Amino acid sequence: MAKESEGAAVRERSGRGRGRRPMDEVRADVLRTVGELLLAEGTADLTFERVARLSGVSKTTLYKWWPSKGALALDGHFHAVQETLAFPDTGDIRADLLEQLRAFAHVMTRTPGGRVLAELIGQAQTDAELASAYRELYSSQRRRLAVERLGRARESGQIRADVNLQVLVDQLWGAVYHRLLIPDEPVTDDFLVALVDNLLIGIGPHSGHD
Repeated sequence: MAKESEGAAVRERSGRGRGRRPMDEVRADVLRTVGELLLAEGTADLTFERVARLSGVSKTTLYKWWPSKGALALDGHFHAVQETLAFPDTGDIRADLLEQLRAFAHVMTRTPGGRVLAELIGQAQTDAELASAYRELYSSQRRRLAVERLGRARESGQIRADVNLQVLVDQLWGAVYHRLLIPDEPVTDDFLVALVDNLLIGIGPHSGHD
């Protein structure tokens, strides 16, 4: 069945007219292909040859955009989970933080995407190029979205003006990553609620520590 579906995908994508599509559309096709493979199978069988075949894009073009398999996997992973992990903005920073952290924890603990990201983080510890790609293609994008939302909360008076938003991101998501990568304690909903409440009590405009 997998080979049949791959064959259908090849026919569908190659029939769109290779070389005539806008580059943004071609790149989106590749990222969609990579994301589907990663969420279904992980990184073990991800190769430039296979992605080229399924997306109808030459290996030369793939290598021009992504210098390594790890960089390609990270970009594909970010785009696969981007919609799921989009930061909500209801005007209530506590509710939005909880919703985003819950979505992140779900991806990391209950989908193949979590295993993929954990594998790539592990590989990045000894691969300088992959570490650079991780920052550029994944973590910097996720951090930017979080800081933008926290900045709006600060502007509305829900977070003190002197709070360092970059450090706040590390406190929130760093705590989740710690439990994911050093699994001595589980990532539970009670943990996420306590994490957000502990921080907001300390950074809210009326924390009781004046």
